[in-house]
Amino acid sequence: MIRIIAWGIGILVIAIFMADGVFLTPTYLQPWQKSYSKQFADPRIKLVACGLLAANGHNMQPWKIYLDKDKNVFYLFADSSRLTPMVDTDARQTMIAQGTFLEYVRVAANYIGYKATYVLFPEGEYDENNLIKSMQDKPVAKVTISTIDSSKNDLYKYIFQADTNRWAYENNKLTDEELQQLLNISSSKNEKISIFQDEKNKKNLDGYALRGAEIESSIHRISKESEYVFKKNEYEKNKYRYGFSVEGQGITGIKKHIVQGLLTLFPFINNEKYVTDMYVKTVKNEVAHTPAYGLIITENNSRAEQVKSGMLYSHIVLKAHSLGLVVQPMSQVLEEYPEMKEEYNKIHKDYASNENTIQMFFRIGKPVAEFPRSMRRDIMNLIKKSSFGD
Repeated sequence: MIRIIAWGIGILVIAIFMADGVFLTPTYLQPWQKSYSKQFADPRIKLVACGLLAANGHNMQPWKIYLDKDKNVFYLFADSSRLTPMVDTDARQTMIAQGTFLEYVRVAANYIGYKATYVLFPEGEYDENNLIKSMQDKPVAKVTISTIDSSKNDLYKYIFQADTNRWAYENNKLTDEELQQLLNISSSKNEKISIFQDEKNKKNLDGYALRGAEIESSIHRISKESEYVFKKNEYEKNKYRYGFSVEGQGITGIKKHIVQGLLTLFPFINNEKYVTDMYVKTVKNEVAHTPAYGLIITENNSRAEQVKSGMLYSHIVLKAHSLGLVVQPMSQVLEEYPEMKEEYNKIHKDYASNENTIQMFFRIGKPVAEFPRSMRRDIMNLIKKSSFGD
C-alpha cells in the first residue's frame, strides 16, 4: 500500500510539472535582460525594447510602433486590440500606459547617447465618438531622436527592475529628503504629485484602496475579463507573453510551478469566489503594510494629460527605485464604471479640486524583498512593417 501511494504521488508530481511546462525556457522574461535591447542595430528598436518594460494596466502592453522612413523618427500608437473595456471603460489607463512607455524611452535614449523629443497627438486628438478607429488612425506620439553626448542617466539601470512590488513594505515613513526628491519630479502646474504618510490621510486612503478592490472584485464581468488575460502555465506565458500570472501574487520558485500545474490540471480550483477572496485578502495585507500613498492629479482629463501623467508615474517609479523604494498602483477606486462612481466621487472630493482628475493612486515604501518580473512580449511583435502613412 505504501509503495502504491508513493508511486501515485510520484506520478501526480510528474503530471503537475509536465502540465506546467517547468522545463521550458521562459522567453517571456528575455526583454528584462539588459542585453536584449542591445542586440538591435536600429537605435529606435533599442529604445522601444526599453519602453516595453514600463508599467501598464493588466499587463496588456497596449503599444504599436511604426518606424518612419526617417530613421530618426518613430510613431507610438495605442493598440486598440489590447483594451480592457470592463475595467478601463474610457481607455484612460491605456493612455496612461502610453506615457509610462514614453518616459522609459526618454530615460533609455539619454543613457545611450540620444535625446528623445515628443510631439503628442501630431495628427490631432481622438474622436471620442469613434475611439477605436481614432486609435488605429492617429498616433499618440511622434518620437524624434537626435544624437547627444551620453549622460549615463542614473535612472537607466532601474528600468530593469520590476515596475510594481505587491509585497509588504517596511513600516518606515519616507525621509524628508526622499519625499522632497519625489515631489520635485513634477515641475508643471498641470500635473501635481501629492504624497501622504500622516495617520489621518493614510487611514483614509487605506479605506479607498480596500473598498476599490472589494467593489472591483465583486463584479462578474470584470472577473471574467481578468480571467481571460490570466496565463496559467509556462506554455501559455511563452505563447502570449502578456496579462496576469501567479507571479503577480508573489508566487515564485518551485511553488510557482506546483500552483501552475495544479491550475492547469484542475482549473476549477481557480473559481471566481476563490480568486475574489484571495484578492481582497491580498489587498488587506498590502494596506496593512503601507507607510505612504501617492496621488498624481492633473488639471484636466484630456488624452494629453493622461499620457503626461503616465510619463510622470514612470519617473516616480524610477526615482523611487534609485532611493531604495518601490511602488504599486492602487487605482481601482479611480475606475469609471457605474459601480465605482460613489467611491470615485468621494476620493475626488477629498483630494482633488476645481474639477481636477486623480490619474494615479499608488502605495510607496521600502520593500521587504524584490518582486518577480512580469511577462513581456517579443519587441518585434510591437513593430509594424510599414511606415506610418504608407
